[in-house]
Amino acid sequence: MARIRYYYDTETCKFEPVKTSTTDIVLNLVGFLVFSLIISIGLVSLYVNYFPSEQAADLAKENQQLLLKYKVLNNEFASASRMLSALQDRDDNVYRVVFEAEPIPMEVRNAGTGGAEKYRDLLDERLKREDVIIGAFQRLDKLKKQMYIQTKSYDELFEKAKEKAKMLASIPAIQPISNENLTQFASGFGMRMHPIYKVMKMHTGCDFSAPNGSPVYATGDGVVISSEAMSGYGNQVEIDHGYGYITKYAHLSAFSVRKGQRVKRGQKIGAVGSTGVSVSPHLHYEIIHNGNKIDPVNFFFNDLSPAQYEKLLEIARQERQSMGGE
Repeated sequence: MARIRYYYDTETCKFEPVKTSTTDIVLNLVGFLVFSLIISIGLVSLYVNYFPSEQAADLAKENQQLLLKYKVLNNEFASASRMLSALQDRDDNVYRVVFEAEPIPMEVRNAGTGGAEKYRDLLDERLKREDVIIGAFQRLDKLKKQMYIQTKSYDELFEKAKEKAKMLASIPAIQPISNENLTQFASGFGMRMHPIYKVMKMHTGCDFSAPNGSPVYATGDGVVISSEAMSGYGNQVEIDHGYGYITKYAHLSAFSVRKGQRVKRGQKIGAVGSTGVSVSPHLHYEIIHNGNKIDPVNFFFNDLSPAQYEKLLEIARQERQSMGGE
């Protein structure tokens, strides 16, 4: 039998029985259920956090491993970027300076990758941190493009290196006769006393005294453009080395090459003689660059030590009579 509750009514000054309405019963029941639900959710959360299921534990462990791998990958990206940056700096400030190539503009080196939309199709819609994954894709894409640009730069420099090697082999860079002890250098470039006319006259090359028939060598790679007898110069050979350089070898006693023949530096092209306007066997040697006759002594650097080169410069500056002329 249900217990009856009473309350004191101040108006009637009597104890009256408590009457419970259906609404009160419903509200009390709902409140009890809500309170129970909150308590249950709290208990379940505590249980899940402190006593996770095997599946949840595996997922948490996998997430931890993925985070660790992402940090490692991030460090690898940073290391690769630093290495590429060093290569780019060396490329612009060393290699391209050496080979006289223009630096690659920064807007080209930065290699834009476009927006993030191009990567969204690769992702699962359920992923929560797609910004991290998209960022990694963008960095990888940019790094790949920058590496491609760098490889193309090296391709260009390789071609320039081959051209530079060809140029270095072609430019006159040795003495035209064997003159290791420097005693055969007879007269330098500049105003010299003419041996026949006995007046000061511009000497447009340098003279090497040597016995008749001594070998004369090409001072750089090139093509023979003249191998013939000329008044004044006597028997002469002219070689076009490209890059604006032509060399002339005069007063020869014999030819070892013909017009149109390709020659290499150090190859014998003739023999010392005394043909043309000449007072004794010697070789008159000239270098013409872009149509201008220049001092050959500045180009005898490939077969001389620094000390020998300084000595040769000193000999060339001495006022001596030339041994022949045009």
